[in-house]
Amino acid sequence: MTSRPQDFQTDFSLYTRQIMATKAAFFDVDGTLTTERVWRGMLEYFKSRGLRLWTRRFFWLVHMPVYMLYKIGIVSQSAFRRPWAAHLPWFIRGYSIEQAQEVWDWVAKEYLKPFWRSDALDLIKQHKAAGDLVVLVTAGLTPLGEAIAKEVGADLAVGTLPRLHAARYTGGLAGPICIDEQKAELAQKVLKEQGIEVDLTASSAYADSTTDIYLLEMVGSPIAFHPDEDLRPIAVTRGWRVVD
Repeated sequence: MTSRPQDFQTDFSLYTRQIMATKAAFFDVDGTLTTERVWRGMLEYFKSRGLRLWTRRFFWLVHMPVYMLYKIGIVSQSAFRRPWAAHLPWFIRGYSIEQAQEVWDWVAKEYLKPFWRSDALDLIKQHKAAGDLVVLVTAGLTPLGEAIAKEVGADLAVGTLPRLHAARYTGGLAGPICIDEQKAELAQKVLKEQGIEVDLTASSAYADSTTDIYLLEMVGSPIAFHPDEDLRPIAVTRGWRVVD
């Protein structure tokens, strides 16, 4: 029996709702579990099928200038990633839950297949074997995060909620963007809603960028996992473990 609440914040079988864990392992997704950006999978889904042509063009028109400003150091990672994540629901505007599920499943099962980091997948298996709760925390859309969680064997996924109205996606958001401080706040909110008590000081987090700093600070064992050029010096200064 599977329960799928409308807000998609958790979409797993009932046994997941009853998990009680003393330790958890939190994993960022883009750059941590994968070597490719997951949002590219969404765009590739529509491109390969000849769908949402003008949405794709407008998405690039809006975001590429900000991305270039980031690359030359004028704006921060957060400044370009926040609107990037906020506008991903454009692609599923008007889609039913079932139609969108085809997108999530294709990205998780097909597109990401050559891009998984084997060392990250091994870590998930190790944490599961140790009895730890494994939680994915992504700036991407929550239902896509849930599809990825199922694919890699994680217990929960926390992300950015796309808005639903009359069982169809509106193209907007139903909550905050899961980035920066919201990664930590939303992760703890979901755990509380699920009735899961976690000892954060005994828990670990794996992430690769500065937009994950609050998630890393939330736990007793922060790991800069294949960190980018911005996170690496911060991790070294703070004495966090670095894994390349």
